Amino acid sequence: MTTLRKVGLRALLMAGATCALAACATAPVSAPDGTAPVPDATTLVPVVNPSAWPSVPDAGLVDAEVEARITTLMAGMSLEEKVGQTIQGDIGSITPEDLRRYPLGSVLAGGNSGPGNNDRAPREAWLALAQAFYEVSTEARPGHTPIPVIFGVDAVHGHNNVFGATIFPHNVGLGAARDPDLIRRIGEATGKELAATGVDWTFAPTVAVARDDRWGRAYESYSEEPEVVAAYSRAVVEGLQGPTGGDVGLQPGRTVSSVKHYLGDGGTDGGRDQGDTRVSEAELIRIHNAGYPPAIAAGALTVMATFSGWNGEKVTGHHGLLTEALKDRMGFDGFVVSDWNAHGQVAGCTNDNCARAFNAGIDMFMAPDSWRGLYDNTLAQARSGEITTARLDDAVRRILRVKIKAGLLDNPAPNQRAGAGDYSVFGSADHRALARQAVRESLVLLKNQEGLLPLRPGARVLVAGDGADDIGKQAGGWTISWQGSGNTNADFPNGQSIWGGISEAVKAGGGQATLSADGSFTTRPDVAIVVFGEDPYAEFQGDRPNLDFAPEAPLEMLRRLKAQGIPVVSVFLSGRPLWVNPELNASDAFVAAWLPGSEGGGVADLLFRAPDGGVAHDFTGRLSFSWPRRADQYRLNRTDPDYDPLFAFGHGLSVRDQGNLATLSEDAGVAAAVGASDVFFTAGRVPAPWGFDLRDSAGSLRADQGRSPGGVLSATVADVTAQESGRLLTWSGAGEASFSVQGPPVDLQRQATGDMAVAIRFRVDTPPSAPVQLSAGCGVGCRGGVDITSLLAGGQAGTFRTIQVKLSCLRDAGVDLSKTDEPLILTTSGRLALAIEDLRLVSNTGEAVCPG
Repeated sequence: MTTLRKVGLRALLMAGATCALAACATAPVSAPDGTAPVPDATTLVPVVNPSAWPSVPDAGLVDAEVEARITTLMAGMSLEEKVGQTIQGDIGSITPEDLRRYPLGSVLAGGNSGPGNNDRAPREAWLALAQAFYEVSTEARPGHTPIPVIFGVDAVHGHNNVFGATIFPHNVGLGAARDPDLIRRIGEATGKELAATGVDWTFAPTVAVARDDRWGRAYESYSEEPEVVAAYSRAVVEGLQGPTGGDVGLQPGRTVSSVKHYLGDGGTDGGRDQGDTRVSEAELIRIHNAGYPPAIAAGALTVMATFSGWNGEKVTGHHGLLTEALKDRMGFDGFVVSDWNAHGQVAGCTNDNCARAFNAGIDMFMAPDSWRGLYDNTLAQARSGEITTARLDDAVRRILRVKIKAGLLDNPAPNQRAGAGDYSVFGSADHRALARQAVRESLVLLKNQEGLLPLRPGARVLVAGDGADDIGKQAGGWTISWQGSGNTNADFPNGQSIWGGISEAVKAGGGQATLSADGSFTTRPDVAIVVFGEDPYAEFQGDRPNLDFAPEAPLEMLRRLKAQGIPVVSVFLSGRPLWVNPELNASDAFVAAWLPGSEGGGVADLLFRAPDGGVAHDFTGRLSFSWPRRADQYRLNRTDPDYDPLFAFGHGLSVRDQGNLATLSEDAGVAAAVGASDVFFTAGRVPAPWGFDLRDSAGSLRADQGRSPGGVLSATVADVTAQESGRLLTWSGAGEASFSVQGPPVDLQRQATGDMAVAIRFRVDTPPSAPVQLSAGCGVGCRGGVDITSLLAGGQAGTFRTIQVKLSCLRDAGVDLSKTDEPLILTTSGRLALAIEDLRLVSNTGEAVCPG
């Protein structure tokens, strides 16, 4: 193809458009010479100086032939169709038939979305859904320009939304491998599995440089060091899209990439997800922008903007970053998509109304459940001139450019494309071997007292810990569901647990392996391997107050085995380095296994010698994140002036190294963390910082059992699934009374944006005789709720069941979720008896509702 230089063609296409945009009035305005004033180094302000940003070599996205084709297409499009191209809805809230009224340009399947609201839907259902959306978007009908939708998913460590996919290690582990070619091949394998299900686009790679390990998305980062991230970003884009995907276009089996989250998501203050990154422009460029120039040069077709802000201004509404730096200076010619309803966090915006973000440079809104209202409002703004014709046409041109480069306008329908329906690639021998190699290269050996590893496969081996035979735990978040919760080994038909890999290795070596999750045994083992670590989480649900690995049960098990004179090997599963000094002291060998994915055999490959006694595979992984000496070393990065890690960036032992470790201090340096704020009641306990309140017209009683002052409501201990594991709440009907969960004000806005829900596991002993309201409180005079009488009345009497009510319902009912001090209130004036077993916030996997 003939490629025109971007600057010349952009000038031709966009003459007079750059600052005819409404956002220029609300974002920093460039000086006449094209630069913005350089801020005082002592003041952190969100002002961009475009000349300070790198200039990136042309990737060939802008092509004269393609641009002419786009111009012809756009000439036949109505304003409604142009606006539709800029909006993306989630399959959980949009159907193919909706496209006939709302001509949206894209659909996505969020972390908890699957065909038919089933996140464990078969692969065939994914392809059928892609086909259905394609058919409606391309059908011939009056007034309609046939343009295929582009279908996106979060395939962040394999095609991880789909049952049976190969699940690769998360990025935190891949960073330790220091192997760009491995990353390239993983991208290629992921693309083939995506193609089999008709999916066009993955929201990957994440090129965040995580600087505070408390961040709940730290495991999506390759490293704390920008050099590692930069070395990987080009490789993964080329793996997904192909080496000429941006210029020549995508070939069969390739997929559109989305480099994310632009910009600074790994540097937020306090490690708070969706927070604010408070750094100078120079630091923003040097550290957090490191992954973008190589990805753009490789032809990345899309970039996803971050939820987070820079020095007080949300990036999704920041013209300087999105347009002046990314598009104009760095020459990015693909399109920019926002994150999940992130535009609703921009000042002056709501989820269904945000011209400011569009004018700042967002080309496509990710509006999972707000797409309908957002379409109507964006259309009205385009008609009124609040969004200019030039800005709208620029966004549509960019989207069509990507669709043409991706082959969507030339390829056959999804079910007729090369590789479509070829499910043999899912968990194929080649893909599993690649995933197993990735596991081997990612593990980091931190301790090997007296050369314990590698073990003799002919030994008697005890395998213990709650992570030993749990593929879901070893895979982590973003696995089948958003949070990675609720998975069993049956959900991974093409996977192997760590126990499975160990058992296979020991059997091949003539030894004996025994699985005992609690570490008990009848025959004394020669060695014990204990697999433990963090439970799965994603995004803000993984934010931590400190780096102390708090669970006590694994440490007790390690110490018990150690006290019996049994050599102990710890395999630690985590999405980040954590303070584990006590666990290190109680272990003879300690392996940081990160989140290795579905190939547990890769762990066994390194733990054991070959059957002939040789070392088949040595540890080669090196820390891409510094390991803390204390639990308060949240921001621990190699270039810090007071850098004092336990294990430095780049550390990692070989089995041939001297691996002894002196006894470590067990003073964490922090107070014990309070309980998780999203769990209100479980296993008969009310975890800190929450408490129960029983109130009626006579006053209130703050206690987890007892009677309200007027005697209308009582809470008593109840035996449910275990002794005293529940509470029986009884309303007498003698007046209105409320049961509530109370605590210090917490901000639940992110949870509402993430479509989380209040979940109540309960049994109805006496059905309600009057309406029952579920509400939440946000201080004096601040409250809102919904009627749940019908939800309580359903189901079989005397059996436990769970209802889930979306937090967004309570927000829409008037609750200010930024200061929620009563996240759950149950109120009725009639008779009612409920046995409750569990109260918490949960990720909506399709069961949550907004009762009418």
